[in-house]
Amino acid sequence: MKIAIVLGTRPEIIKMAPIIDEITKRDMDVVLIHTGQHYDKEMSDNFFKDLEIPLPDYNISVGSASHGKQTGLVMEGIEDILINEKPDIVLVQGDTNAVLAGSLVAAKLHIAVGHVEAGLRSFDDTMPEEINRKVSDVCSAMYFIPTEDAAINLLAENISHKKMIITGNSVVDACFRHLEIAKKREIEEESLREIDFDNLDNVITLTMHRAENVDDETRLKGIINALKELTETNIIFPIHPRTQKTLQNFGLYDELDSLDHIHMVKPLGYLDFLVLQSNSDLILTDSGGLQEEAITLDVPALTLRYNTERPETVTAGGNILVGADTDVIVGFVRKILEDDDFAESMKSAKNPYGDGTSAIRTLDAIEKFYEEGLLTIEAPDDIMTSFKRKMAVVNEDITVAEFEDRYCALIHLVYNNEEMLFPHDDLNLKNLMIAYDKYN
Repeated sequence: MKIAIVLGTRPEIIKMAPIIDEITKRDMDVVLIHTGQHYDKEMSDNFFKDLEIPLPDYNISVGSASHGKQTGLVMEGIEDILINEKPDIVLVQGDTNAVLAGSLVAAKLHIAVGHVEAGLRSFDDTMPEEINRKVSDVCSAMYFIPTEDAAINLLAENISHKKMIITGNSVVDACFRHLEIAKKREIEEESLREIDFDNLDNVITLTMHRAENVDDETRLKGIINALKELTETNIIFPIHPRTQKTLQNFGLYDELDSLDHIHMVKPLGYLDFLVLQSNSDLILTDSGGLQEEAITLDVPALTLRYNTERPETVTAGGNILVGADTDVIVGFVRKILEDDDFAESMKSAKNPYGDGTSAIRTLDAIEKFYEEGLLTIEAPDDIMTSFKRKMAVVNEDITVAEFEDRYCALIHLVYNNEEMLFPHDDLNLKNLMIAYDKYN
């Protein structure tokens, strides 16, 4: 079996590293395709080496561009590679333009797509990432899903549960794996080496880069005013160049830079940043991935957004959405730092993304689908059977698998009163309402 993996950005490389590791352990053929978004080849190669994974077999080197141009160039490059390599499955991760391009090209070539971290939804179609993840899910033949909540999103979009594997999130595997690598090396960024974490109290890691925050003067000022009030803290702020530029444009940078409790440092490499997170009392962020990493590292997170495609972190209790409201941000920061019981409840929140075995579950499922011939995409030989969509309350003692086999059906949704359940094969349906397709 040959597996092709499309990688576009550093978060994708980080989350796919454990899966690449697992493929290598199983002695499978793997083709790594790097689209080269944002980073030049030398920087990219160094990042692969830092994470102790093989260098890409192909680097398209698309660079930065508009969404349409970047996606089109990546599609053109990936198409040639896939035609030449003929993989059995193409894996994409997350919601970038590389995911969009890889999914579309593979699906058009009738190559199975496996979407790692499938089913996430922010329900905000103004976000390019939301469009990318939706399109990828339409194209996919296998869905590697971090949580049941994400799976239910796909069920509501009429995707078959038989294609879904709830694996947990590979970010957990990645955090554990990469923190061990980080501990074996010295911190690279000099400005971070100079910070004496052992003698600093109330350490907060801050990241801020999303357009809805940094390009909106009102929201940005709300966040900055909160930072200015939190003089009892030590805020480590690896500042994104785009964020620095907008702070300067709005006349906020110099004031922020003059505050003793705010330590602005250069953007950090991933391993350095992982060390910083693990030494923090609290994370303030508008990043999606950091919400996952924070709960994995048992660090409370306050998210500077009004919605999130990682709602499980909020439900679990390790993350709170605070938006850009000055009083809300200050109030929750102080509650976490001053209320030990509250802080401990956030630190000990159960990780909804699993136990660090996502890569193993992903490869187990791929091997099973391959052996059963489910990765082959061909035009049907049989005349299409008719089917009807139905709803019913099940009165008999019967499992999902038994119901589907006995009644030639495919169950999409299961309801226990107002709660929607994932239709695991062994779920007993007695007294539950189901929505299903009945085939003739």
